[in-house]
Amino acid sequence: MGMKFALNVVLGLALFVIIGVKLLGLHYLFGVIIPYTAVTLFFLGFIYKVFMWARSAVPFRIPTTTGQQRSFPWIKPSKIDSPYTKWGVVGRMALEVLVFRSLFRNTKMLKREGKITYHWEKWLWLAALAFHYAFIIIFIRHLRFFADPVPGFVQFLEKADSFFEMALPGLLITDVIVVAAATYLLIRRIIIPQVKYVSLPADYFALFLILALVLTGITMRYLWRVDVVKIKELTMGLATFHPVVPKGLSVIFYLHLFFVSTLFAYFPFSKLMHMPGVFLSPTRNLPNNNRMVRHVNPWDYPVKVHTYEDYEEEFREKMVEAGIPVEKPLDKPVEQQEE
Repeated sequence: MGMKFALNVVLGLALFVIIGVKLLGLHYLFGVIIPYTAVTLFFLGFIYKVFMWARSAVPFRIPTTTGQQRSFPWIKPSKIDSPYTKWGVVGRMALEVLVFRSLFRNTKMLKREGKITYHWEKWLWLAALAFHYAFIIIFIRHLRFFADPVPGFVQFLEKADSFFEMALPGLLITDVIVVAAATYLLIRRIIIPQVKYVSLPADYFALFLILALVLTGITMRYLWRVDVVKIKELTMGLATFHPVVPKGLSVIFYLHLFFVSTLFAYFPFSKLMHMPGVFLSPTRNLPNNNRMVRHVNPWDYPVKVHTYEDYEEEFREKMVEAGIPVEKPLDKPVEQQEE
């Protein structure tokens, strides 16, 4: 149900663009107003989310550990899995961000021949790593549309990406990788019952949206040729805040641009915000040094408390009458006090 809903939303967005461009001629809306609105929402939403996370109270050390904590000198500690110094945290964060170390260690549980076994979930880690690196290379490659002259590192990435020139234009490796990885992540979410059970429409929507923008970009490059000079004229106008919409741009370009704009606008309000979130996660960015440093809660201000001694002092007679044991006996029996 969630998958069908997400797919229908993406198809509805595509139909919205086709009607707006082909029938209503709203080229300025889809070429200028929507991209500017999407980028504004991206930056405002991004800053707001990071600000709210940064001001959240973290009174306790709660780092996730998968190794030996530092204790006695003769016990070897784990500097990465249970970091107790700032440099250990830096190393752990670097491995987490660059190679997805937590996902690399992920396992799945299977029951075979009446026994519970655990297997390394290598394909999920490989697909996630390939997808993220391919996507960021594609993003950097597109900077050539927003700069004149094109930076040298962008040209180098494009040449390296099209190393296997099987046709003209050259086949880009990242295009193949990102489609294959995203398709695997989508199929995995559909066919594995446990993953499908916890999947929400938002999970499917992100994958369908990314596949839509990638496939429209591939279509423009290999199947439906567009005027690159006019596209750069539009993108340079957006980058320099002198927007202009050249005539003759194909509807496939507006589809691609709209999907990119939708992703930008949707990004800060979705699970895709795990990108900056990992840096602000107290389970990752705090050293596990509780045995070396006493951490005092900075929000632990004095409050009025009602101790057990005060409670017993107030209700001692009634406790004795009810047969409840007390630490301090009455000065006089209850009968004598009544007389």
